[in-house]
Amino acid sequence: MARFFSASDIVGTAIEIERRGRNVYIKSAAAAKNPDVKKFLEFFAGEEARHLAIFEGMAGRIDKIELPAGSNEEEYMEYVQALLDSHALFCGGAPEKDLADAADAVAAIELASRFEKDTILYFREMMDLMPEAESGIVKQVLDEERGHLRQLRGMLATLRRNA
Repeated sequence: MARFFSASDIVGTAIEIERRGRNVYIKSAAAAKNPDVKKFLEFFAGEEARHLAIFEGMAGRIDKIELPAGSNEEEYMEYVQALLDSHALFCGGAPEKDLADAADAVAAIELASRFEKDTILYFREMMDLMPEAESGIVKQVLDEERGHLRQLRGMLATLRRNA
C-alpha cells in the first residue's frame, strides 16, 4: 500500500509558484515597452493571481496525499524536489528581475515560457498526488497552464515575425 504524507508542502509549493509567477508577470509588464506585450503580460499576472486563490482555497481542505501505487516515498520525494530545484522560479537568481531586465520582448517571453513549462511539470505530478475530489481542480489549472504556454509560444512567433 502506498504511504501517506502531508499535503501542506505540495499545495504550499503550488501557492508559491503562482505567487512568484504573478510577481514576475507584474514586474515584466511594468518594464514592457511594447503596449501589446504589456497587456499580454498583465493578462498572465491576472491568471497567476486567480490560480493562487484556487490553491489557497485548496490548502484548507486537504491534509493527506497518497503516493502513486508502487512508488518509493523517498525516491518520489527526491524527484519532486528535483523538479523544484530546477524550476525557473526557484533555481536561484531573481526571475522577475531577469524578465524585467530582458533586452527585448522576445527574451521576456522566452523566460516566461520556461517557467510555465516547469510549472506544468510540477502540477502534473501534483495532480497524481491529490485526493480525487481535488485532482480535478489541479487538472483544470494544469490545462490552463498548458494553454498559457501555447499563448506564450504564439506571442513569441508573432514577435519574431515582426522583428
